[in-house]
Amino acid sequence: MTIKLYGMPLSNYYNMVKTVLLEKGMDFEEVLVLPNQESDYLAKSPMGKVPAMETEQGFLTETGVMIDYLDSLGQGESFYPADPFEKAKVQEIIRYLELYIELPARRLYGEVFFGRPATVELKEEVKPQLEKGFASFNRLAKFSPYLCGDKLTYADFYFRFSMNLAMTACKRALDWDVAAEMPRNNELIARLDERASIMRVLADQKKKV
Repeated sequence: MTIKLYGMPLSNYYNMVKTVLLEKGMDFEEVLVLPNQESDYLAKSPMGKVPAMETEQGFLTETGVMIDYLDSLGQGESFYPADPFEKAKVQEIIRYLELYIELPARRLYGEVFFGRPATVELKEEVKPQLEKGFASFNRLAKFSPYLCGDKLTYADFYFRFSMNLAMTACKRALDWDVAAEMPRNNELIARLDERASIMRVLADQKKKV
């Protein structure tokens, strides 16, 4: 059975999983669906979120779970280091991106992408969270030239599809130019955008907008 990836090209987490599938050269089918609470989709994704993945054995949800599953299949290149500690460092920086940058920035997406203005109180709450998140991330990230050193890892794919959204949210909602303060972010994004997999994902995203 060909893997089926459920979701939409506007979802950054969908694009992370799609990039990994492309990088590994795996056959997969895209099933375009929006997040929803319909019973049929809840049977696939219990929270109604995207992405979700259909495998021969059943459905999986949560991006990290899906990427680790794909890695465990042993097809194509693994983007985890072989050393257990170095692998854990990749997983650590992924968690920092998820919890301390993407998650607080997501609270601003209503204003930035959906025309629902954020309150002054919300902005005042979110900005110090993001300041702390960016500071902690930069203590971990090596940028030499990739986040965890000279080898591309899964952390870089997470970074590509979360950091740009977070920086956009900061610029539009908080009038905070993170890219100017942290130029290494844009340098790494530009490097990653040279990869065929990410070119394909971005092109497909534009087709669906």
